[in-house]
Amino acid sequence: MAVFNVEGVTSTSTDMTSADQESGDDPARGTNGASSWQGWRRGTGGHRRIMAAMGAAGVATFAQLYAVQAVLPGLASTFDASAAQTALTVSFATGGLAGFVLLWSGAADRFGRVQVMMTALAVSTLLGLFAPLAPELWALIALRAVQGAFLGGVPAVAMAYLAEEIHPADLSRTAAGYIAGTTIGGMTGRLLSGVVADFGGWRWGIAADSALGLVAFVVFAVAVPRARGFTPVRRGTGPGLLRRLAGALRDPGLVALYCQGLFLMGAFVTVYNYLGFRMLGEPFGVSQTVVAFLFVAYLAGTAGSAIAGGLTGRLGRHTILLAGVAGMVVGMVGLAVTSLIAVVVGLLVMTFAFFAAHTTASAWVGHRATTGRAQASALYTLGYYLGSSLFGWLGGVVYGHLGWGGVVGYVVALCAAAALSGVMVRFPVPAAR
Repeated sequence: MAVFNVEGVTSTSTDMTSADQESGDDPARGTNGASSWQGWRRGTGGHRRIMAAMGAAGVATFAQLYAVQAVLPGLASTFDASAAQTALTVSFATGGLAGFVLLWSGAADRFGRVQVMMTALAVSTLLGLFAPLAPELWALIALRAVQGAFLGGVPAVAMAYLAEEIHPADLSRTAAGYIAGTTIGGMTGRLLSGVVADFGGWRWGIAADSALGLVAFVVFAVAVPRARGFTPVRRGTGPGLLRRLAGALRDPGLVALYCQGLFLMGAFVTVYNYLGFRMLGEPFGVSQTVVAFLFVAYLAGTAGSAIAGGLTGRLGRHTILLAGVAGMVVGMVGLAVTSLIAVVVGLLVMTFAFFAAHTTASAWVGHRATTGRAQASALYTLGYYLGSSLFGWLGGVVYGHLGWGGVVGYVVALCAAAALSGVMVRFPVPAAR
């Protein structure tokens, strides 16, 4: 599949790939043969291909986005830099992602969700292969910013793509599957780079992550089916980008969901950015490999995503969201204790709770946005990664001045802000204008 083949732009509601036709998996056709596309159902070939493709996209994106997080202490040693300075390699990548998500959403409306994700993954993976060659910290930070801008093409449109291609009855579970792929990517990327760095240095660690991203990109390119629920927006037809953005900002409930991403991701990234520095120092003094294996806690995030997706219909989105925020605070209690067992348990609880809340909020955006769905999804992503870049960096400043205890208080404050803003999610959807 060529990178610049515009997927989905010319498709109609009855378009199918040859593989789909041969398998007979056409949920758009009723018994009378008429087209009534509502999305792929679980168990169909199209749904399985989307799950495989989006899982691979999540791995490719997040393994590369956070490749440096496990090796920040190594960067600090090589470049004689502080924790907050080396964390800029994470903040500039997530900041670059945040700065371009709206542009990606506009491009996706014109050229197709699949095309945007394909191009973004191809270019970002190529840039990742050059990251280990950076001679200075500033060069690595600059390259990471550009790489992050391209990586933004996937999270900017992923939920909009799923909302268009998956039947509404299966959307929450499918979205949870995609987010599970992002957690596996984030965990594998951090674990791989950390372990390899312990033996060959941080450059080899990042190189290993880039190779993983390349493999995942190939899987995505092979597995992803043609978009069937997408209708391209041409210039001069339909509302313009600014009007679609305004519509996505007019709903206070959507704004509250964007704030969930802002505050919760800031809290989450702060913990993972600076926990390695705490664990390498006293009173723990563990090795880089042990620190890397702490990122296995990401598996709790996979479980959190799946369980949240399954419980949403039974308990309600708002209940799951607030329970996730409360769970993050509980996890921080364990992370405040100077015991390795308590730290591990606290990290597992915090990670599980974060992904439960994130899964709920991100899927809720796609469900609540009746128009400008790509822009609403992009604004959630914008808030999510602004939180990562801004609050993640500020967490390093807090760590430098107040130590780990200050970080714990800082993260709890961010969770409190998320809980307060979550009250607005209950506001009714504004009437269409």
